[in-house]
Amino acid sequence: MTDQDFILKSYNSNVESGSVKWSSPSNIALVKYWGKRKNQIPENPSISFTLSNCKTITEVTYTKKTSSEFSFDVFFEGEKNEAFKPKIQTFFERIESYVPFLRDYHFNIETSNTFPHSSGIASSASGMSALALCLMSIEEDLGVDYADDYFNRKASFLARLGSGSACRSIEGELVVWGKNRSTESSDLFGVRFDGDIHSNFKDYQDAILLVDKGEKQVSSTLGHKLMYGHPFAKERFSQAHDNLGKLKDILSSGDLKEFIKIVESEALTLHAMMMTSMPYFILMKPNTLEIINRIWKFREENNSNICFTLDAGANVHVLFPKAEESKVYDFIKSELVAYCQKGHYICDSVGNGAKRL
Repeated sequence: MTDQDFILKSYNSNVESGSVKWSSPSNIALVKYWGKRKNQIPENPSISFTLSNCKTITEVTYTKKTSSEFSFDVFFEGEKNEAFKPKIQTFFERIESYVPFLRDYHFNIETSNTFPHSSGIASSASGMSALALCLMSIEEDLGVDYADDYFNRKASFLARLGSGSACRSIEGELVVWGKNRSTESSDLFGVRFDGDIHSNFKDYQDAILLVDKGEKQVSSTLGHKLMYGHPFAKERFSQAHDNLGKLKDILSSGDLKEFIKIVESEALTLHAMMMTSMPYFILMKPNTLEIINRIWKFREENNSNICFTLDAGANVHVLFPKAEESKVYDFIKSELVAYCQKGHYICDSVGNGAKRL
């Protein structure tokens, strides 16, 4: 498919008003995407677990208007929020050619997260995917009948133009984004992983340890741009392709030890790219490193399959099989919670994607 396949060519312009509501989850990448080209096209492929509990719930109410400007108000957890408007304005400008009814209506966008907004968990993936899904449901309200597969792909396509990783939040359990040699894939939208998934990886758990709830010193947008001219960029992009191919085999075989090697290496490589860019920066905190070392020690002493991954920040995602849930949470409570800001962490697991409410 090309981007031209997602242009809405006709719709019923006589619909006066309506309301739609979606819940969409966050996701955590196993093979990381870092670096992008024009129009939110990734420099390398990625694959992520879709989460279950960390999600955004968005309701969009639309009313016919006569002016030609974009018109919308944003309410976050019941309060009008002007700070979110510039990002949504940019999003609307990017997607207007694919969603031409955007100038026909005034939109009230009411959104909330199931996780604390100040928790240090990026909400752009869940937030932009939820908004994209609402826009797709409005398209259907305007008389367009879509097959589920096309609906999901266009929703993912639109979400990508708001936040790259948002394209991986539409479906579950595992979603691939970025063309590669190993799986069915696209640069334009996320694709549900087409390989076999061993029972070892069913109902995988993710405990998110909130090390730092503050705003990052360097935004992800700037971090992606720093991959231009990065001395190790070419090798990194090649490594991601190789690791995705290895991970496909691992997910099929159920090899937990090899899974750990790929996932932890990917997390550390992501941060290595940050530390070796120009300008360079470090998003990990001392407590991040303490948690990692304690995870390694616990894994060795208990023959556990616990491992960690990181996003572009200080927080630690602790991944482990469902069968180890009890002992891992005992370990978190006894040893790791002391390194979390105010002792906060979130219990999550792999989920099946977004839902209309």
